[in-house]
Amino acid sequence: MTELDADLDHIIPASVLPPFWAKLVVGFVSLVCFARSYDGDFVFDDSEAIINNKDLRADTPLGDLWHHDFWGSRLSSNTSHKSYRPLTVLTFSYYLSGGFHPMSFHVINILLHGGISVLMVDVFSVLFGGLQYTSKGRRLNLAPRSSLLAALLFAVHPVHTECVAGVVGRADLLGALFFLLSFLGYCKAFRETGNKEGTHSTFWVLLSILLGAVAMLCKEQGITVLGLNAVFDILVIGKLNVLEMVQKVLHKDKSLEKTGILRNGGLLFRMTLLASGGAGVLYMRWKIMGTGPPAFTEVDNPASFADGMLVRAINYNYYYSLNAWLLLCPWWLCFDWSMGCIPLIKSAGDWRVTAPVALWLCLIGLICQALCSEDSHRRRILTLGLGFLIIPFLPASNLFFRVGFVVAERVLYLPSAGYCMLLTFGFGALSKHTKKKKLVAAVVLGILFINMLRCMIRSGEWRNEEQLFRSALSVCPLNAKVHYNVGKNLADKGNQTAAIRYYREAVRLNPKYVHAMNNLGNILKERNELQEAEELLSLAVQIQPDFAAAWMNLGIVQNSLKRFEAAEQSYRTAIKHRRKYPDCYYNLGRLYADLNRHVDALNAWRNATVLKPEHSLAWNNMIILLDNTGNLAQAEAVGREALELIPNDHSLMFSLANVLGKSQKYKESEALFLKAIKAHPNAASYHGNLAVLYHRWGHLDLAKKHYEISLQLDPTALGTKENYGLLRRKLEQMQKKNV
Repeated sequence: MTELDADLDHIIPASVLPPFWAKLVVGFVSLVCFARSYDGDFVFDDSEAIINNKDLRADTPLGDLWHHDFWGSRLSSNTSHKSYRPLTVLTFSYYLSGGFHPMSFHVINILLHGGISVLMVDVFSVLFGGLQYTSKGRRLNLAPRSSLLAALLFAVHPVHTECVAGVVGRADLLGALFFLLSFLGYCKAFRETGNKEGTHSTFWVLLSILLGAVAMLCKEQGITVLGLNAVFDILVIGKLNVLEMVQKVLHKDKSLEKTGILRNGGLLFRMTLLASGGAGVLYMRWKIMGTGPPAFTEVDNPASFADGMLVRAINYNYYYSLNAWLLLCPWWLCFDWSMGCIPLIKSAGDWRVTAPVALWLCLIGLICQALCSEDSHRRRILTLGLGFLIIPFLPASNLFFRVGFVVAERVLYLPSAGYCMLLTFGFGALSKHTKKKKLVAAVVLGILFINMLRCMIRSGEWRNEEQLFRSALSVCPLNAKVHYNVGKNLADKGNQTAAIRYYREAVRLNPKYVHAMNNLGNILKERNELQEAEELLSLAVQIQPDFAAAWMNLGIVQNSLKRFEAAEQSYRTAIKHRRKYPDCYYNLGRLYADLNRHVDALNAWRNATVLKPEHSLAWNNMIILLDNTGNLAQAEAVGREALELIPNDHSLMFSLANVLGKSQKYKESEALFLKAIKAHPNAASYHGNLAVLYHRWGHLDLAKKHYEISLQLDPTALGTKENYGLLRRKLEQMQKKNV
């Protein structure tokens, strides 16, 4: 048992030290922390990644996953985020998930976190206790207390909530799972060799590289496990003393040539395998990406667009300090940290520069201890802890390429393991140098309890978008995206007045926020405030000329203002920027119909249905236009074609029934009317038009019945009242004749 474990004996009771019980406790605690999210909705990015992802539809070939990014866009597209995670998307697929029911997605995420937390017990036992095997090849756990405490700290860390409670966090969970399996597989390379110097199992080294590649296909940072494996090999297997080697290099000590690590052919071979394997995997991924790195905007990562290397460096380091603070004090959590949430540091006089200074002082102190300590056990733990903290974070550091976020809690999932390792070591050191061991134990238990409580609260906030978005208002009040999302959520629920207030605040905070302008313009359009709507949408397309949705909405507003030429031009511009835009073709057809350009209208609607065969409104408008212009045979053909594609659409049944009634195909028309009414029994027009059919057909009693039902549903329908009056007079005349 290690010295650190002995220092923790008053915190971790001996009754939970056996591996089975330790893992059971960790697994149970991890599930309890995030159980509240099991029945949550799809929130925030979940909609784009799952509901709107074309790759996840039942009729999409699974092979398409290998050519598209995480969001379903082609990797060759200039708009792709290049987030290539096909194995994660595969777990979202319709076939594996059994349909798009949020509960199944959330339950899988919770179980994944539980499994990863259990694996952490084994990982930490290696990191804290090193690798020692029995004669039968069974690994000894020399640090049961410290590995259990670190695993518990990891399991209950609130910064993991985004990964566990947000379905898109599946990428981080799967990446972490295969990351840990790769590391443990690498450790097994030394199991059967008796840990003899220079010996290893090449099979396990290669399997570890393969698992690292699998981790990368789940989440990009998974490939960093190869770096951690290399550090572990050099420090634990190779037993390198970095400080001693640096001193020998500086003093040109001839004994350097005799250093074991340089003469260790097995270590050099493993490093070659790791380096070549990592390079090969990265090269293949670069080839798959096709068009180079993704193009992000200033609002995604403002520091990377700042003028001057010094300003960028200061802000990057400030971001690092914020990430460190989230690990240290995970109370202020937010679903999004962009759009002004963290203003840029533009001068050295900004008090916030003290944060990166404090961070680097702490890191330098830890590095000095890791290098200079005379205790080899301390050196190894601190170096591996720092390695686990820093290496998985490197892809998100902006050092190698620009990333599309400022701070993202999800990227801290793996680095938090390094933090938990360092924290456990700190508790052990504190316990060793103080007599108040019960106080240390109380602090540790207090942290575990508070973090569990925070996890439960935060999991509840991730259950639906309203709670999630509103929880961010107090954390990031300057974040325009937070106000935008609150407004969008309110608009979706029909509260337009409140939505307008939040959209206006989003535009005030970010005057170039075109999506907020577009949504605000849409609401104002619906409220018939057309002048301001046109101004907002015009500004949006001026800021972003290729914003197709804003061009279409501008066309709708201009059409309402009777500015038909300008509306047509706006629609055409929208289609130029988004060629496959069925809704825009639909609105263009409406414009042509208003201008009595019937052929152009039919062509536009036909384009809409070609691009989107289930576009019910476009089919309906074609049927109605052909009906109104007397082309009953063509209207009937279009109606039948539409119903073959959308057999359960009651509005199409209604339109085709009207056409068949005029063509005196009464029986077929009646069947469609009744089917439409069964699907939508409270539609007054359905009963009214069926009554007209019966009226023509001579079934006057049935006509009377449905006229009365229609008027009960809509007493203001003048046409129905008039027809009902005609029917009553006819019935009265028939009664008089009979008398």
